[in-house]
Amino acid sequence: MKKPVGIQQETIQTLLHQEAIQRFQSEVYVHYHAHPRPLPWRETEDPYQILVSEIMLQQTRVERVVEKYREFLAAFPDLTALAQAPLRDVLHVWQGLGYNRRAIALKETAKKVVQDFDGALPGSAEQLRSLPGIGPYTAGAIAAFAFHQPVPIIETNIRTVYIQCFFAERQDVKDSEIMPLIQATLDRNNPREWYYALMDYGVMLKQTHGNPSRKSAHHTRQSRFEGSDRQIRGKILKLLLQKPLSGKDEIFQAIKEDPLRLDKILKGLKKDGFIVRKGTKYGIAG
Repeated sequence: MKKPVGIQQETIQTLLHQEAIQRFQSEVYVHYHAHPRPLPWRETEDPYQILVSEIMLQQTRVERVVEKYREFLAAFPDLTALAQAPLRDVLHVWQGLGYNRRAIALKETAKKVVQDFDGALPGSAEQLRSLPGIGPYTAGAIAAFAFHQPVPIIETNIRTVYIQCFFAERQDVKDSEIMPLIQATLDRNNPREWYYALMDYGVMLKQTHGNPSRKSAHHTRQSRFEGSDRQIRGKILKLLLQKPLSGKDEIFQAIKEDPLRLDKILKGLKKDGFIVRKGTKYGIAG
């Protein structure tokens, strides 16, 4: 496999020269075209479908998303269908992806777009950031992939590319150092394909260079899932999806954990809008 371009030895000033930019872009595109990576959300420019994929891909591996992505779109084919769907139905389809807050945020985004934007997802990154669950990266990704806007974005695989190619001898590289390079090397005529190419190149580098993104100042290890509050929250939601109304004693009996901890988690789920209390029983909100 061809060694990544050795631009890391050059100064930033030299790096910004057109010849160096073209050399870098060529290296990334050559790998991209030589190793196609078909993914369903890359086959569409529908803003809603791209929104769904980007929310699902937050903190979740691509392999886990592919099947759920198709299932979700089959159940909720457009923003209106999602906005009108009961939360129970949305959470039911979402089961298995984890980070269930994303499902609520996605449904709330659909409602807001239907109410405030006449059912059409806005195309600007600034407007997208006003929607629930959409941060800087997700807003920029939707703007680039659905609306072909040359917005600078950074995520783990993109970060990997720039660290390996431009900061290979460094530790604690800040995103603020990387972003000017992303802007300078961005293929403004085709930002959608360029970012797909960067991401695929980053995946390759992680497989062959021991995950260069660990040199990022922003690198953090994902917290342990087994035995975490997040796992218990998921168990409670799964129980309430199977049995619509359950008393606290039933929940405590089904999920063998410290009752004080379970009580705290139930309160958190209620506060976050996942569940409601009806008399002495709990059920999924909405």
